Amino acid sequence: MEEEKKEAQAASNSPQTRTRGKVVPITLDDLPPGREEDIPPRDSKLTHAPMPEGVTHSMLYKDVLRIAWPAFFELVLTQLTSMADQIMVGQIPGEAGVSALSAVGLSAQPKFLLMTMIQALNVGSTAMVARFRGQGNREKANVVYRQSLLLNMCLAGFFMVIGSIFAAPLLRFMAGSGISDTTFNYAVDYFRIQMYGFVPLCMTFTTTAVLRGIGDTKTPLMYNTVANVVNLVFNYMLIYGKFGFPKLEVVGASIATVIGQTVAFIIAMVFVLNKNRYIYVSFKERFHLDKTILGNVVSIGVPSMIEQLFMRAGMIIYTRTVAGLGDIQYATHVICMNIQAMSFMTGQAISNAATTLMGQSLGKKRYDMAEIYTRHTRRVGLIVSIVLGAALIIFGRSVVSLYNSTPEIVALGGSILIMVGAIQPVQSSQFIVSGGLRGAGDTRYTAMVMFITVLLIRSGLALLLVKVFGLELWGAWFALMADQLLRTFLIVLRYRSGKWRFLRLRGQS
Repeated sequence: MEEEKKEAQAASNSPQTRTRGKVVPITLDDLPPGREEDIPPRDSKLTHAPMPEGVTHSMLYKDVLRIAWPAFFELVLTQLTSMADQIMVGQIPGEAGVSALSAVGLSAQPKFLLMTMIQALNVGSTAMVARFRGQGNREKANVVYRQSLLLNMCLAGFFMVIGSIFAAPLLRFMAGSGISDTTFNYAVDYFRIQMYGFVPLCMTFTTTAVLRGIGDTKTPLMYNTVANVVNLVFNYMLIYGKFGFPKLEVVGASIATVIGQTVAFIIAMVFVLNKNRYIYVSFKERFHLDKTILGNVVSIGVPSMIEQLFMRAGMIIYTRTVAGLGDIQYATHVICMNIQAMSFMTGQAISNAATTLMGQSLGKKRYDMAEIYTRHTRRVGLIVSIVLGAALIIFGRSVVSLYNSTPEIVALGGSILIMVGAIQPVQSSQFIVSGGLRGAGDTRYTAMVMFITVLLIRSGLALLLVKVFGLELWGAWFALMADQLLRTFLIVLRYRSGKWRFLRLRGQS
């Protein structure tokens, strides 16, 4: 056993392994693997682990930022492109602009339902690749990648067919009453086109998830940046009919998104076909099933998928509740949800770093470093969230007016963003700690939390406040705030219990 540990340490610290494929070097690489006597007792609570000798706070903050900043810019650019879609269709003159804006928001719900199921399975891929990266096992990391591609390609193809055939019933179910026929027809057209590009989108998600497992967030930043620029250029040409292209409005926005997503997929494949990279794929190698690897991916990913299903089910009920308030209030809701999603970006980026660092620490059996890294990621997230929250409170109305200048929308949206800004620190902590738990493979608990908070609290309280107490859009957002507060409390409670330290993968000693 001791010989195996020495070999793994030598492999993970060798110049070839640390530079090949641009693996991001971190402080953990220079520390020895954990010893059996260092494993904490199963009934022990999480303690404030002391810093290892020679390790400083600045070294750890650099590790967090080195992984987080490319992921942050990637997520921000992706969300900005989503915002641009809504802003550009929202600028279509007259009531058509309001209908188009509502349609894009409505069509996002079923797409997210299907998309997040794929992303949930990728949680297992990220966690496993991170562990193998911590062990210095490049071959196993690439087996995980091949298995994930195979599994997700089959699922994405199935979802594409389902979404294309049942576009209208799915959207009618989610819209309920209160949405005009024009908005509904726009939404069906937009969603069906999105489904035609679903397979390359999901393959790109899988590649991004695996690259994050080794700490490579710069490559996804590059190919997603190019894709977003392509999306924006085609948005301008196809929505408004510029440079000889037809004026397709909502349909044009959807086509532009699919073109951008396909470009991202092509560039990502070009990168991973290079065998000199740490993560690569060769189509000359047989894509056979590895039951142990696939079992680990599924055992971590399926609870995360259930978590996302609970979340999407709650969001469907939540969306139907708000959609019944009419186009003006629903358009305001779509704008505020989009801006809130943008505010998620910092928390998600640092959460990605927490997942990677947690997985690599556990792969090396450094339980102390797993806790220390999580502690430092939370501190970084807190500082950023305070600044972001203040910006939303101060400039909320100005941001809303970028989407649509209707006075009612600007006034109501600006007021709601004050709530969004105030909850930023809580929301950030929740994202980051959840990311750490996912890196440990502790996804069953987060699924249970999502069931309680989103499906029961958010959707149930929204129905009560909107339908019974007549608080309209305010009631829906009070329910969302209650969801966030309770979810953060439960997630942090789980982390402090320390139970995530004792999760084992199949085949792991």
